[in-house]
Amino acid sequence: MTHFKAMIGFNTLLTTVVIASAAPAAEQLPDPTFGQPALVGEWWATPNIKLDYQAGALCGSIEGGTAQPWDAILGINNIKLEKGEHYRLSLVVSGDPEGPMRAIAQKAAEPWTAEGEITRRLSAEKVSASTDFQVGESHKAGQLLFQLGGADRPWRFCLHAASLLSGTRTAAAAASGTNATIMVNQTAYLPGGPKRANLVRKGNARVDWTLVSASGATVATGRTRANGRDSSSGLDVHTIDFSDFDEPGDGYRLKVDGETSPPFSISREAYASLRADALSYFYKVRSGIEIEAKFAGRDYARPAGHLGKAPNRGDTSVGCVDSSTALKVYGEAWGCGYKLNVAGGWYDAGDFGKYVVNGGIATAQLLATYERALNYGPKDSRALADGLVSIPETGNGVSDILDEARWELDFLISMMVPEGQPHAGMAHHKVHGNRWTVGPILPHRDREARVLHRPSTAATLNLAAAAAQGARLFVRADKEYANRLLAAAIRAYQAAEANPKLYAPSTDGSFGGGDYEDDDVSDEFYWATVELYLSTGDEVWLERAKASLHWSGPVFDPGGFSWRSVAGLARIELASVPSNLPAPDLKAVRASVIDAAEAYLQVQKKEAFGLMYGPESGFGWGSNQSLIQNMIVVATAYDISGDRRYLQAVQESMDYVLGRNALGISYVTGYGTTYAQRQHSNMFAHAIDPSYPKLPKGALAGGPNSKPADDYAQKVLKGCAPQACYVDDPRSFSTNEIAINWNAPLTWIASFLADAK
Repeated sequence: MTHFKAMIGFNTLLTTVVIASAAPAAEQLPDPTFGQPALVGEWWATPNIKLDYQAGALCGSIEGGTAQPWDAILGINNIKLEKGEHYRLSLVVSGDPEGPMRAIAQKAAEPWTAEGEITRRLSAEKVSASTDFQVGESHKAGQLLFQLGGADRPWRFCLHAASLLSGTRTAAAAASGTNATIMVNQTAYLPGGPKRANLVRKGNARVDWTLVSASGATVATGRTRANGRDSSSGLDVHTIDFSDFDEPGDGYRLKVDGETSPPFSISREAYASLRADALSYFYKVRSGIEIEAKFAGRDYARPAGHLGKAPNRGDTSVGCVDSSTALKVYGEAWGCGYKLNVAGGWYDAGDFGKYVVNGGIATAQLLATYERALNYGPKDSRALADGLVSIPETGNGVSDILDEARWELDFLISMMVPEGQPHAGMAHHKVHGNRWTVGPILPHRDREARVLHRPSTAATLNLAAAAAQGARLFVRADKEYANRLLAAAIRAYQAAEANPKLYAPSTDGSFGGGDYEDDDVSDEFYWATVELYLSTGDEVWLERAKASLHWSGPVFDPGGFSWRSVAGLARIELASVPSNLPAPDLKAVRASVIDAAEAYLQVQKKEAFGLMYGPESGFGWGSNQSLIQNMIVVATAYDISGDRRYLQAVQESMDYVLGRNALGISYVTGYGTTYAQRQHSNMFAHAIDPSYPKLPKGALAGGPNSKPADDYAQKVLKGCAPQACYVDDPRSFSTNEIAINWNAPLTWIASFLADAK
């Protein structure tokens, strides 16, 4: 039988209500309950599946030892899939012993376009599953496949019922626009801070609003202010301002024109909880260590990932990409004659790759969370505590934030090229599988061989900056470790100076991991020299920083700083970390941060939903973290100036993240009434397969993306306004992924809001 391979991607089980379409639903499969033996012959299987039939079930004995899902397939051809039509795929299945199943309705030829999918890890007990989907392009010769490969041992799969109905329509597909009419911060407004919400309503006539308590008692009233058409949301909106009401409590609601908002609190404690939950995310995505139930909770417990226990090949002895791959990626047959133990660190995002540039900025912003609390927070700030979160290191006398950052710092150092080798002292850009891992899957079950990619100047300078920052913060807790970090930072910087243009290339993304390409490392050089100066006080590093074009040039952008553009991060570090910087220089640096904060406040004034983000080019990939980075700049302006306008601006901008936005959704899992919970992730894949864990509380979704890169978002978000270019679906990795460099700034801003008075 021909080897059929489905397009690899994240799809999902949509739990929605079916609404009848104009035409009656029509069954596309013969004999959905397998009552007629003659019709079973239309099904086929690869040679490693031995089919048998019994009344009411089509079963197959599947050979073990296959590597990929598509290595063992049961299927049926000649399924007609019409563009624009709505379908419902429903199954009753079992497997004994447990085994993996991916059921896919797809095009029967390359590129094997998947239109609908159900993924489950089966057991002997029958389970029912269904998914609703709309077809993006017509397939006159479509097929329904069951990918059953990837099990170590033989197992038996049974299909007790299979139905594919056309002419269905889901509630989600039928809906247009947002269902919400009153958008609020669904978690908490801060006492003493601004408290605003939005009402979707046309016209300029002011409308009466009422704020009621949990008991239903009226506690405040007022009238809306019309904003007109808001360009970033595409909505006509009014603003509701109840800032004068300041009584702490839970269960408040706004009522306008017969509509009622989601409930919310007025409380400072919510941000203390968010700080802890956002930080707790990192333990759950650690690589190379068992995740224990007593620390992470039973749902997140799992064996150590990528330590080499079969079928996992591990990160304990990883070599470089082979010469043929290197030739395709780098244009040269690059390789190395050594292997490294790069176990540890954090998994980057939805995949199991570990990328030094993302790890560098994420580590730096966790360290900055601690350092900000140390220099500007209250003496009893929980950000400084040993016991803030539940991790194995809790109780060792060191802040949990520092402990968590150390887990990644050790990994970053392990990525350095050994002495005596070409590019010694530089950091390998990344480590990941030599092919994309097909999810959902837990990391200890990943079969892909892991490979190191060529060192890069950007990665090396990320290591230098993060290690230098860590050196000054660990000096009291562990002086020996602090010295090791500083030595690694200097060694890395010197290696980068010797190899200033070794760039990570851009590829088609087909080599098992993201590119993280960057051909301008002037900002990384600036950042590394700033951190080395702040940690050593050595004028040599200050002179190098001053020689950078970023010393006095523009470093703040409407789209925020990021892993690719770190000069803004360096500038706020220089402005806020105590140092011996000459007074004129400090004054100039701080003035640039204040100027940037004022610019972000001007952006905020133009945004009806109160966010300080609105690039002319539209919302970018990971817009939520970009917004938070802008908020961090303004928060830093508050720290260095004491001007409460900046504090209040940050407080209001946080409302957008937690529900006061065009979609009325909180982008932080577990916070609010309606929140993102179906993010793209290999291991937090409950939305795809209920046997997997849900997204952890405190995980930040990427957010609206005006130029979505995944097929699903491109199909369902055509013509969306910037704020509406988001879908809470695991298929949409370009709007709905999770990432360490998104949760790190979330931790920073939550800590700031929890501590600021």
